[in-house]
Parts: sequence; C-alpha cells; structure tokens
Amino acid sequence: MKKKPFHILLVEDNPDHAEIVMHCLEEGQMIDKVLHLMDGKAALEYLFREGPYADSEDSPRPDLILLDLRLPKVSGLDVLKKIKDSQQVQTIPVVILTTSNAPADVNRAYEYHANSYLVKPVDFGKYADMLETLGFYWLGWNCRVA
Repeated sequence: MKKKPFHILLVEDNPDHAEIVMHCLEEGQMIDKVLHLMDGKAALEYLFREGPYADSEDSPRPDLILLDLRLPKVSGLDVLKKIKDSQQVQTIPVVILTTSNAPADVNRAYEYHANSYLVKPVDFGKYADMLETLGFYWLGWNCRVA
C-alpha cells in the first residue's frame, strides 16, 4: 500500500523560527512537504482556497497546521477560531507553536479547540528536541485518515 503524502502548513512570521522548524522536520524525513506562510491572512486564504490558493491542485489540505499566535494581518487565535468554526477544515489538527506562555493565550487557544499548545524553548537544542518529539507524535504515532 502506498503511503499517503504528509503535508504540514507552517504559519510563522519569524523567518528564523520557520527555518528551524522546517530544518528539524525535514531532517526527520517523516514529512513530504512543509508550506510556510508568513501571516494569518495568507493561511486563511490557503485553507479556504481563496485568492492565489483557489486551485485545489496547488493547495492540498494540510494534515497538520503549526500555528504561531503573534501574526501580522490576522492573529493566530483568530485563524484558529476560523479553522475550528468551519466544517471544511475543522478536523485538521492545529498545534500552537509560540513564544507565549501567558495563561490567557493558553486558555483561549484551548477554548478555540487547539489540539496542542507548545511554547518554543529559547535553547536551540531543547527546541530541536521538542520538534523531533512533535514530529514523532503527529507524524509517526498519531492515526490519521488515509
């Protein structure tokens, strides 16, 4: 049986953070594609196939969304709420990947049905370890629709 490709949508406005995430995930060789978008508006356009992402062939549904909270144009919390309020895309797991450990942010993310909330460690080694564990869980252990 052919393995279904695994696509991740990374929504992160900091290019350095995005580079770390993409490097760690690609190094684990568990993913087929990471699409990096820099703001919440582009993420919503992609997910709802609007504007430059209207062609479903060029914008396959991701299997996992890694979402920062502090984004330009549309905040990560607003993106999360729109995802989880939509029958089109609400089943896509959303992992919040942010620098904020503020209780209000954590609580709001879970109120909006985030599947997980991870705080980016400052230490690169710990960040890489966290991403490796994230990859093993979501890409290796977690069951997904074929």
